[in-house]
Amino acid sequence: MKSKVLGLLGLGAALALTACGGGSKDAAQQSTGAATDSALKGTTLNLYTWDGMFPQEVLDGFTEKTGVKVNYSNFDLDETMLAKLEETKGGDYDIVVADDYIIQLAIKEGLVKELDKSKISTYDNINPLFQSKFYDPENKYTMPYGAGIPLIVYNPETVKVDIQGYNDLWNPELAGNVGIIGNYRVIDGITLKSLGYSFNTNDLTQIQEAGDKLKTLAPNIRLINDNNLQDYLLSGEVGAAFMYTSQVTQAIKANPDLKVVYPKEGLGFGVMGSFIPSNAPNAEAAYKFLEYINEPEVAAKCFEYIGYFVTNKAAESYVSDDWKDLIVFPEDKISLIEGGELIENISDEANELHNKLWEEFRQETN
Repeated sequence: MKSKVLGLLGLGAALALTACGGGSKDAAQQSTGAATDSALKGTTLNLYTWDGMFPQEVLDGFTEKTGVKVNYSNFDLDETMLAKLEETKGGDYDIVVADDYIIQLAIKEGLVKELDKSKISTYDNINPLFQSKFYDPENKYTMPYGAGIPLIVYNPETVKVDIQGYNDLWNPELAGNVGIIGNYRVIDGITLKSLGYSFNTNDLTQIQEAGDKLKTLAPNIRLINDNNLQDYLLSGEVGAAFMYTSQVTQAIKANPDLKVVYPKEGLGFGVMGSFIPSNAPNAEAAYKFLEYINEPEVAAKCFEYIGYFVTNKAAESYVSDDWKDLIVFPEDKISLIEGGELIENISDEANELHNKLWEEFRQETN
């Protein structure tokens, strides 16, 4: 699975974690045991997302419950997905799961169907904390399917620096001992954040200042790896790492003694959203799938499988004890992300400067 952004996100004031409806375990039974929908039996649902986004038992359970077969196709990048939707004019696929920023573009191009929420009985199980974001402010088109919050993780046995935020990664005592992911908007973003600027600034002077500061991080960088950074932390090749949520989860699962840092400068994160393309060939089956994956017990299985933060409030009580501390966002940390941001689409000029500065930084680390 390769989500490009997951990533950076901001939260508004509506942070009532316990306010979402459908949170009781009785909600899990609202559609459990229902007979197969004869009208849909034999239909094929065309699912399009990254590889490894749904456990097979969940896909099989959907087929058993509804009689709908699942045809799982995957893409490598969000941009690949958008190009395919443009080519098919919003057809061919029934459900897509992708990153927030690309969904915004798909909606603007008319490639996403407005949801008929009356067809999704489990809709109220969603945690409103992960809704009403820039890409779908009125929640007309999407349902969240996991949130990613990149964090710093370090080994306190080998790293003696008391890391509390992004700025601590520049500490000279960490020379040659830091690993980071390879997403330029994320890394440039935390550098901007360390200077008190927005992740999404279009101010070229601020972006240049951040780029200059990022170059001074080069002596501390041991490696840049976007796929399996947690392995290098676990092996001891690096003592500290700034990683995607799924990598943080894998690292802490393997070594609970590692320390997780919620940067004091403020968190950012991204949301993966599920949607129905505008000309989906089997929209009714798509609605059934959205309804199914938002059943609390089903959702809990999905989140444990993908290792991202739970975006279904009703599913939290079904997450196993082994996973709860890893993927249910801690209530005592909510204040850290109230001023956070999602990575949004920025001007072409600003993005070009980000790319230029990132390449210069990469050369400094070689």
